[in-house]
Parts: sequence; structure tokens; C-alpha cells
Amino acid sequence: MLMLSKEPLSFLVVGWHKIFLCKMQPDGEEVWNEIETQSFELAEQCIKTNYYGVRGMVEALTPLLQLSDSARIINVTSKLGLLKNIPNGRVKGLLNDVESLTGDRIDEILKEFLKDFKEGLLKTKGWPTQLSAYTVAKAAMNAYTRILAKRYPNFHANCVSPGYCKTDLSANTGYFTAAEGAEGAVRLALLPDGGPSGFCFLQKEMLTYF
Repeated sequence: MLMLSKEPLSFLVVGWHKIFLCKMQPDGEEVWNEIETQSFELAEQCIKTNYYGVRGMVEALTPLLQLSDSARIINVTSKLGLLKNIPNGRVKGLLNDVESLTGDRIDEILKEFLKDFKEGLLKTKGWPTQLSAYTVAKAAMNAYTRILAKRYPNFHANCVSPGYCKTDLSANTGYFTAAEGAEGAVRLALLPDGGPSGFCFLQKEMLTYF
């Protein structure tokens, strides 16, 4: 039985006509600021959709997955959600502490992020300043995937980034087709018993630190 989660980038207003400038100057903060308009309300919605939406769906379907002898959970993530994109070392350490990680701890981190966002303290407190909520939500989802792998050893729970694909979401500015982006998820769906669980994949590349 397979469960695949894919949540939309529904948390910001994007100036798509600027995205080509961003591709030419990917580290230009001024360009990013022109591309995106973040607000607390949209950030809160992003966390609800991209983290709590996934978590709620997993919890609702887990009883059905437990009836299967080949349960697969594939959470679609993004390179933005890698821990290297979160400057805050303490938060990074908490999310990477697989042995102590719990859903409650992730909740606390997300509440802290939203509080700092609302108070305008993202940079001061070491949070990402571009695509902030999406980055943090995906990092939280990656961490939750590791919790699932530990909690349900008979499942195969992994997350995968399809890469920057040519879809409506990216205004067709991506490097990969939708079919190419789907290859990683399909591969994980077809994992044989005994395959990896609790990992993050960049398309087909397995990461050990994420």
C-alpha cells in the first residue's frame, strides 16, 4: 500500500516575471525580495499545509497502511528543506537528533518559528529569510519522516525532492520535466522489502544528512 504526499507552495505571492532574474542571480537577496511577498498569515498557512497537512494525512491512513505487508510512505520535499538551509544551529541540532526527536518537539520548533516570524526576528534568530516558511515546513516534514521510519519499522518511509521541474508551480522555468521529477518517487514506491527507510532523496541520490 502506497501513500504519497505532495503539498502546494501556497504561502506566498510570487512575481513570476522576476524569476528569470533570480536564476541569473540565485544569491541576490534583493531579487528574492522582489520575487516573494511573505506575510505572517501566509507563513502560518504554509506550515499548516506543508507540515500539518502531511502529518494529519499520515496519521489518518496509518491504520490502513498497517494492514499491508508492503507499506510505503513517500513525502515529497524540496532541497530548500535541507538542514544546511537553516542557519540556527540549535534548531538544526534538534531536528537532526533522531533518537530524541518527537512530534511534540517539532511542534515546539514550529511555534517558535512562527513567533519569531510575527515579531520580525527571522534573521536575528537564525531562521532562513527567503522562502522562510516553506523551508522550515519542509525541514519539519523531513524530520517527521524519520520519526515515522523509527516508529513503524515494517514501513518504508522516505522523502524525495523531485528537483526543479517545469510545472505551473515554477511558471515552467524548471530544469526537469514532470515525468523526470516523478522518477524518484516511483522508484521509492517500488522499493523491495529491506530497502532504505528514514532517508531523504534528491531525485535518486540518497542523503545521510538532511
